[in-house]
Amino acid sequence: MKPSRHITSFLQMMSVERGAAPNTLDSYRRDLEGLESFLKSLAQRLETASTEDLRRYIKKIHDSGYAPRTAARRLSALKQFFKFLYGERIRPDDPAANLDSPKQGRPLPKFLSEEEVNQLLEQSRSKQQPKDIRLTAMLEILYACGLRVSELVSLPLAAFTRQSGMLIVTGKGNKERMVPIAQKAVDATHLYLNIRHEFLRSAQESPWLFPAPSAKEGHMTRATFDKELRQLAIRAGITKKVSAHVLRHSFASHMLDHDVDLRSLQQMLGHADISTTTIYTHMIGEREKQLVLNKHPLAALFNPEDD
Repeated sequence: MKPSRHITSFLQMMSVERGAAPNTLDSYRRDLEGLESFLKSLAQRLETASTEDLRRYIKKIHDSGYAPRTAARRLSALKQFFKFLYGERIRPDDPAANLDSPKQGRPLPKFLSEEEVNQLLEQSRSKQQPKDIRLTAMLEILYACGLRVSELVSLPLAAFTRQSGMLIVTGKGNKERMVPIAQKAVDATHLYLNIRHEFLRSAQESPWLFPAPSAKEGHMTRATFDKELRQLAIRAGITKKVSAHVLRHSFASHMLDHDVDLRSLQQMLGHADISTTTIYTHMIGEREKQLVLNKHPLAALFNPEDD
């Protein structure tokens, strides 16, 4: 279904004024198209829907069994959209203003131990084909800097300089930040730059650090990186689910383990709000709790059901 002109205008505003990422825009488009389709079934339109119509839509989402996080995202899209319609005077009111957000538990992030990260890196370093050298560089950067996968694959060539010891990263909302980069990551990237031409067509130039001429974006895609990472984890004998996001969580967890303060970690991760960063302190607390339950000499007293 082709989105209405109001949805298109909203998405353009989110892109230009808010700097929303393409994946966020795609999610909002799908969410709002779903809302528009539901309203049509009620013989209503986006311009005339009432608060009660929107409550019925939220109930439908809940009854359909969507995860709380998905339902919350859909409600967020809906609220921002109707606020936009009201602000643009397309509607005289905002029917979503008083809608309540569904409660959702916040799961603790999954992460690897330092030993498992080393295991992954050692497996990657064990082979010296161009793809292995590239993957090693990407893993070293990802783990050394705690980047989002979208930030990693879209790094421009100019973001990396061997001399500075810093990486210039463009994150959400096109905000730039400078992140310290460890020497191992610098060395791995320098080694990769010696063979970077292997991933370019003859006499071709590219502005990307990790070019992929066949990809629409011109650089390696997230899907390709995740596929290579999963295959590497299997070869390394790691049974946990491994993804770029898991490595980002691992970076944050290990930094806190080594006494990095929360404000510095917030800056490195590119979190707009420090409350997002504090989830990692809860994660450490949960890990310590599990250590007590599993390793304490009186563990049986804490786990009577194991008797």
